[in-house]
Amino acid sequence: MERESGAGRKAHGPRDADGAVGADGADGGRETVVAQGAWFVPVFTVAGGAAGFLAKLLAQWLVTLPWAPLKGPAELLSSAPEPWRTLGAVALGAVAGLVLALIGLHESLTVRVRDDAVALTVEDEHRTVPRDRIALAFLDGKQLVLQAPDGSEPAREKCDLDAGRLARAFAAHGYRWADEDPHGDAFRRWVPGTPGLPPGADALLRARARALEQSGGAGDVRELREELGRSGVVVRDTKKRQYWRLAPPVE
Repeated sequence: MERESGAGRKAHGPRDADGAVGADGADGGRETVVAQGAWFVPVFTVAGGAAGFLAKLLAQWLVTLPWAPLKGPAELLSSAPEPWRTLGAVALGAVAGLVLALIGLHESLTVRVRDDAVALTVEDEHRTVPRDRIALAFLDGKQLVLQAPDGSEPAREKCDLDAGRLARAFAAHGYRWADEDPHGDAFRRWVPGTPGLPPGADALLRARARALEQSGGAGDVRELREELGRSGVVVRDTKKRQYWRLAPPVE
């Protein structure tokens, strides 16, 4: 599994409304890219503008009450003359929606499927899993999993992309897509001191449990998952609870 910089995220080719795009891969071969669609930014921007307008109406109502939370800011907003009050509220809401959309796009998963490999990009991290390390792909809840022939997992990433688009992209390049994890019944919930783990795995799972509780700990969570994989432990998360099973160590 190779790692590259986030610069590899750029793709060329026509993109459809839901984010799929045909492109020329780095080796000149064809690839199918599945990412958040172009609708994402304008929808959030419009929704933010609508929220700003509703905030203006809420402020007008709050100032009529004898007591209300945030009455000071509401009075400040309501004191602005029209039409600047409405225009300002809508503009601020639209900017906030745009910022949230851009953050969401930056943090979302982009999947590039080629005949020889699958590339995954999250934020500024780019990884490539060669085809011989992919027996099948599937969605496990809100996570895209690439599973190796020996049952290990070279990649497991948070994914909000449509299952149908992903299945078509993988099938177009001859990969097997599954509706569920064939090893799903082998997972056991981790608690500190769980027997049967390889040496050092319990300490890694303790550190990962702390990272799951921290805001902005996604990088540590991903790195610790990979470290556990090198020890032969596959991990999946459900509502910040860790479940594990054994598999051959990932090299």
